[in-house]
Amino acid sequence: MKKKIITIVLFLFIICVTFSFKKTTTNNDYSNDYQTKLAVFKSSQSLLLECIEKSDLSSSKDIEKIRSQINHTRLALKSMDIWLRYLEPISYKKINGPLPVEWETEVFEKFEKPYKREGAGLTLAALYLEEKNIKKDILLDLIRSSINATNVYSADSITGHLKEHNHFFLCNRLFLLNLAAIYTTGFECPESEKVIPELRAMLEAVNRTYVSFNSSFEGTILSTKYIELYKGTIDFVNKQPLDPEQFDHFTFIKDYVNPLFAINQQLIKEYNVSTKSNVDYSLNKNSTSIFSKNLYNGQNSKGIFLRVSDPKVLAEIEKVGKLLFYDPILSGNNLRSCASCHKPEQYFTDTLNSTSLQFDAKSFLPRNSPSLINAPYNHLILLDGKHISLQHQTKDVITNPIELGSNEQEVLKKVLSCNDYKAAFKEFLKYTPAEKEITIEHVSSAITFYYGKFSKYYSPFDMTMNNNVALEEPVKKGFNVFMSKAQCATCHFAPQFNGVKPPYVGSEFEVLGVPKDTTYKELSLDKGRFGINPASEMANAFRTGTIRNAAKTAPYMHNGVFNTLDQVIDFYDAGGGLGKGLHVPNQTLSSDSLHLSKEDKSNLLAFIRSLNEKIEFESIPQKLPVSKTKSLNKRKVSGEY
Repeated sequence: MKKKIITIVLFLFIICVTFSFKKTTTNNDYSNDYQTKLAVFKSSQSLLLECIEKSDLSSSKDIEKIRSQINHTRLALKSMDIWLRYLEPISYKKINGPLPVEWETEVFEKFEKPYKREGAGLTLAALYLEEKNIKKDILLDLIRSSINATNVYSADSITGHLKEHNHFFLCNRLFLLNLAAIYTTGFECPESEKVIPELRAMLEAVNRTYVSFNSSFEGTILSTKYIELYKGTIDFVNKQPLDPEQFDHFTFIKDYVNPLFAINQQLIKEYNVSTKSNVDYSLNKNSTSIFSKNLYNGQNSKGIFLRVSDPKVLAEIEKVGKLLFYDPILSGNNLRSCASCHKPEQYFTDTLNSTSLQFDAKSFLPRNSPSLINAPYNHLILLDGKHISLQHQTKDVITNPIELGSNEQEVLKKVLSCNDYKAAFKEFLKYTPAEKEITIEHVSSAITFYYGKFSKYYSPFDMTMNNNVALEEPVKKGFNVFMSKAQCATCHFAPQFNGVKPPYVGSEFEVLGVPKDTTYKELSLDKGRFGINPASEMANAFRTGTIRNAAKTAPYMHNGVFNTLDQVIDFYDAGGGLGKGLHVPNQTLSSDSLHLSKEDKSNLLAFIRSLNEKIEFESIPQKLPVSKTKSLNKRKVSGEY
């Protein structure tokens, strides 16, 4: 009996050891894949550094050797990209930063001042090779910074993630979003002819990562459906032309990337994937399409009413917000309302003027009124990024002497002089327990909640991406031009086609060289972001707006200088202000001509029009709440100018 017990115990011990050994071994598949690819990348970086050190930069032959080694190193980088971007995004900017200097204000840094981040690495090194009088020390510094940043990825704090499954699906999500938004656009690939070869190499490398992950985490695998579709993606890309201008971006995203994203999102929920990373701050794990309006949150249109979920209460808040939007009681002279500059029937902008009238009813505002539709998908508000919330922006308009020309105390007093408003806000107080009395925050939040609902509508392009609705051929061709030859997608990122790129945690600013007028004799005097962040790189920089509804929201640019989309396209085609001969030393837009054909421009316009959203606009209020102050009852719906 004793011998039998010993035999059973020994048998169980062998099973446990065997299982443990098998588990350890298979877990090593995934970890080894990471470590092997990291070692290859580091080796390639070292060879690049050595190549530069031994080179004669006056020799075109040596320059070509360096360029060739940069391209080899980029391929090694792409095999790691799925991990590097997600696990340590700040270090990634040193490895492959697209700009020498970036001033960051990201979603989790909104309450800090913008701060400088210097880029380095492969893209900047390749671009530097194109300059005259190349200095070896500068080139070496770019690569040394890249090597130092890469060492971060060997730290326990990073490699520790490899022991569990959570990070993998989040890394993969970002990878898929980047496939839709940047990997095929040339955003950070300095040689357009390398975009598709790099894409092919990356897809193959990630496939090997998928295999190693599935062998190491048998309980949380990528599904067979996902793997089969991904293999189809590789086949599709391998059959595509190497020229990115001939690449079918439309089919790639619609038939492959977006469905892969949906499956990965389902697995994130099924496997209860959790995150502690700020990279995931804005993204919604319940979104099943890249082109869903709930993919990410840029702004909270509810404001102080954030915790309200009762549909009936929200409907009442929206009702009050609508009245306030049209009510000139918010202005110092009771003659102007939000609708004075943001006319709902004109897509919540002013399409009749380059810039709207000022408070004095004589002068014009310095900037074009941006559409409020899709404003919630920006992390920073106003074209210079002055505000971190929609509610801050609303209060600023109320108190700005050239806009509504009032003050918070006076507005609150006048609003509460109306029994309808007062009764409603008293009722709403129970839903904002932190506030013991009605404040201007209640007023501004009701307004933003009202107009925020108009950002939930979809365009024909979205419907195609989400529901396979047919699109005309010029639209598809136009999207492909947008993503490649026209270089629009290097600043206007899918799915909102604004300046918020994956992982959708920050708003980007660009220097385009916008002229004062169409004679191109002078640069616009508006310094843009520089007024908020006085750094030389930010002079004349403006937040990249959305292209959605652009066909409905003329005039264009921060000063309304262009009246048609044709003018806008011609401006970009010419290389912006710099290409037009203006002095714009910090222009971020390429000054080279895009050489767009007449057909390219026509198709591009077809795509832009496909982004017109099917918005259900409402009739304006018939009347406004009555005030106890009789003089206020003369005010008119929408105001008088």
